[in-house]
Amino acid sequence: MSGSFPMYGIKTNHRVCRKEESMNLILLSGGSGTRLWPLSNEVRSKQFIKLFKTKDGSRESMLQRVCRQISELGSDVAITVATSKAQVSAIHNQLGDRVSICAEPCRKDTFAAITLAAAFLHDVKKVPLHETVVFCPVDPYVESDYFKELRELHGLAEKGGANLSLLGIEPTYPSEKYGYIIPKDKKRVSTVLSFKEKPGAAQAKLYIGQGALWNAGVFAFQLGYILEKAGSLAAYTNYWDLYANYGALKENSFDYMIAEKEKHMQVMRFVGKWKDVGTWNTLTDTMDEEIVGNAVMDGMCKNVHIVNELDIPVLCMGLENAVISAGPDGILAADKERSSYMKPFIDQMKQQVMYAEKSWGTYHVLDVEQESLTIKVTLNAGEKMNYHSHGRRKEAWVVIAGSGKAVMDGIERHICAGDILVIRAGCRHMVAAETELKIIEVQIGKEISVRDKQKYPEEV
Repeated sequence: MSGSFPMYGIKTNHRVCRKEESMNLILLSGGSGTRLWPLSNEVRSKQFIKLFKTKDGSRESMLQRVCRQISELGSDVAITVATSKAQVSAIHNQLGDRVSICAEPCRKDTFAAITLAAAFLHDVKKVPLHETVVFCPVDPYVESDYFKELRELHGLAEKGGANLSLLGIEPTYPSEKYGYIIPKDKKRVSTVLSFKEKPGAAQAKLYIGQGALWNAGVFAFQLGYILEKAGSLAAYTNYWDLYANYGALKENSFDYMIAEKEKHMQVMRFVGKWKDVGTWNTLTDTMDEEIVGNAVMDGMCKNVHIVNELDIPVLCMGLENAVISAGPDGILAADKERSSYMKPFIDQMKQQVMYAEKSWGTYHVLDVEQESLTIKVTLNAGEKMNYHSHGRRKEAWVVIAGSGKAVMDGIERHICAGDILVIRAGCRHMVAAETELKIIEVQIGKEISVRDKQKYPEEV
């Protein structure tokens, strides 16, 4: 696509590509985590829950599964995860440095997230404006053929036949949960005529008869295209300016702000396995085991799944079409179909996040009192916390497993199982793990808050 991108002071008159097979792929990883409660929460969305068994018997999350599948395409696929600030630590924990991360300073809808990611690619990753980028959600349950189609979609967009190229899913039933793309015809690649919001079952059936496709939220376009479009809708000069003024961006979907207004669009038809695993009902359809964790069910149970992250057993007897999920944040016992409607009830619950993954390991809240908080901290081997202090609380650490080092006000000491450290308010401290290190941390104070933390450069 030829065009100009005045906000960046760059003009292109022809399409220039690096190598045809290279691809920048942006995974959109958002969501607040309410639909898979109690295992998901505001910092641990559904894509981080490790439910899928791998060939070696271990378990991986949706995020890890998707990135593994993408890596099988070849090493020339550059992955960037566009996410909320709250999810950055979990992504580092599960993927390490294998991906780039573009974090929103606050949660917005897909238009803002895609605009920020596009600016990040150009200004931080130095991707040229004329290169094609593919954006797709991180959470569909798919097989490797889906990602091969994404590469083909990238190639289709590279040819420049349209400003915006989409991947549409061949419907398997007249769903009322998805939006629809109406193509000009039933060819594998077709011009897009219009979009339709979530219809009733009867209308969905009519759309499908016309060749309509489910809108999977997968887009491919020249990087400069979205930056030029966004520049006409929001005033900013580059990624850092956009980040600083991110809160002022309109909170709307990419479909509403861009796709529905674009006149030159094409859609590629995908016929293959694709499942939105946004609820317990759909997620359990993808699980190859009925029980994950410490649980037992009797022979009278039918179509029942149990997922237990607690250290206590779960017994299930005589139930049908049910899901039982137990985790640090709560316990769910629901009819599978009804589990899709739990959001209003979860929104009424006011509870502290009890479990989260950090870049260095995990923390699990064991007890909450008015003036104390008890946490089990697990640091992965070779990882460390930031050097920091707290102004309004003191802490006591009991090392229960592993070894490492602690630094307190610049003084370093070796620590191992059985050691106890007392940290006064204002003391600068950090801990680093040689082996996997497990610590019981008791925080004591009248005002215990995650905001009561000041970071420092390391002294040792």
